[in-house]
Amino acid sequence: MDDLDAKLRRIGQQDFRAKFRLYGRDRAVVDLRGIATVRKHAEELIDRRLAPAEPYKDGRQTPYRGHPVFVAQHATATCCRTCLSRWHGIPVGRELEKAQRDYVVEVICRWIVGQYAPRTPPA
Repeated sequence: MDDLDAKLRRIGQQDFRAKFRLYGRDRAVVDLRGIATVRKHAEELIDRRLAPAEPYKDGRQTPYRGHPVFVAQHATATCCRTCLSRWHGIPVGRELEKAQRDYVVEVICRWIVGQYAPRTPPA
């Protein structure tokens, strides 16, 4: 188990984060489109909604349902800049660098893949 898996396990032990799971339509998106497409969606959503130094409506911009990336953002504490700072050590007030964006996308996708354990999601 690497550091990211250990961090996700710690985050998942928080009461608020532990209640998130992929169900229904959110899971169907992964089933129908595959994890590669969902990863592209995550990249686009992070670039648009989380990467700016001061995201529009930060802390209230991420819906709870409607796409597996939104559910994963809440489950992994990547939903707003405050959570990114608190849980992942990514500072507030600066635009996310490419490596930080890639990290956030990896966190989100790792959680989504974990929802399929012990199987793997569709490619």
